[in-house]
Amino acid sequence: MSSVLWLPDLGRSVDNLLLHKLRTLLTMLGMIFGVAAVVAMLSIGAGAQQQVMAFIEDLGVRNLIVEARETTEFQAFQKMRQQSPGLTFKDIRAMAATVPGLDMVSPRKRFTPSQVIPKPQGELPAVYGVDANFQQIAGLKIAAGRFFTQEEAAHAAPVCVLGEAARVRLFGLSDPLGRFVKVNGQWYRTIGVAGAQAVAQSDVAGLPGQDRNNVLYVPTGAAMFRLEDNYSQFRDEVDGVYLRLKPEADVLAAAATVRGILTASHRNADDYSLIVPAELLAEQQRTKRIFDIVMVALASISLLVGGIGIMNIMLASVLERTREIGVRRAIGARRTDIIRQFVMETTLIAVAGGTMGLLLGASMSRLIANFAGWSTIISSGSLGLAFSVSVLIGLVSGVYPAMKASRLDPVQALHYE
Repeated sequence: MSSVLWLPDLGRSVDNLLLHKLRTLLTMLGMIFGVAAVVAMLSIGAGAQQQVMAFIEDLGVRNLIVEARETTEFQAFQKMRQQSPGLTFKDIRAMAATVPGLDMVSPRKRFTPSQVIPKPQGELPAVYGVDANFQQIAGLKIAAGRFFTQEEAAHAAPVCVLGEAARVRLFGLSDPLGRFVKVNGQWYRTIGVAGAQAVAQSDVAGLPGQDRNNVLYVPTGAAMFRLEDNYSQFRDEVDGVYLRLKPEADVLAAAATVRGILTASHRNADDYSLIVPAELLAEQQRTKRIFDIVMVALASISLLVGGIGIMNIMLASVLERTREIGVRRAIGARRTDIIRQFVMETTLIAVAGGTMGLLLGASMSRLIANFAGWSTIISSGSLGLAFSVSVLIGLVSGVYPAMKASRLDPVQALHYE
């Protein structure tokens, strides 16, 4: 019975909107661009957040990372060395002896080579000198071959494991296992290829935004005894320390112990960063919640502008169709019938505008991802939010014009010119 009452009104609403195609389209534009902007913003924000979250999760929530803050300016280096010896193996031994719940620890000595053979297609890979247990600490997945052993590390064996990007840039699609890579005059035999890792586009809490896939992993000794770079005299003994804690360990207590050790040995010098991925992950989750709230607020504001446009047009439509309303009331239409027709028209405008806005927003998101190189994610939640808010605002915007139309006096409306 209810569908019988609604269908004639629906037909009249569609006919009236099609009768004024240009006006209907212009009325929809506010909703279309509002919804599209919301979808595009949320997809860009979600992509950036997911990229950072994946990067932090890859660091390991049970890990602690110490990064040296090095300088290549002579005066700054001299001033720093008067206060602190920099990050050293002595610090690592102190951490191994005192950090509660420590499972394993690995130093890292990073080099930026000046020459690599085969000549890579693109940026030169970085060289990471690490211990054999770095694979477990960093959660490295081996795509081919193997990681070097503790025995190879102890003998500073000239072997290397390639990151995914380094493999492609050095050897293309061919198998790199057993082949040699020459780094600054030193030959390293390739024994493995690491799987792809998440990468941050910029620095995250003291960690450089370097491509962690464009890396050669070699034993610490094979890096320190065989390689030198242009700034060796300014470098710390080691430039990074990776610590992995046992599952039951208190991450915050372990971090406080590491800070205490480094504060004492470095004499309060601010020449290192301590990264606690568990804290970063919690902070990013809080940031994501705040970001979502801000995006919803922006969505509401932009769509509200579209709703105001709908209300203005519908108020003008009421004035324009005064005689039509009078005729309908005179032949028996009730106030609820008039309200239903006008609300239905605004709902159709909002639904159509919201649907086209979703399509436009998804297209904009794809274009941004393709041309700007940004990571974007279109979630069903963002689509549902944008569409629901657009329809809700369309409904609300149509109520006042509908009420105004229903209150018109039939006699006066019939005489309106």
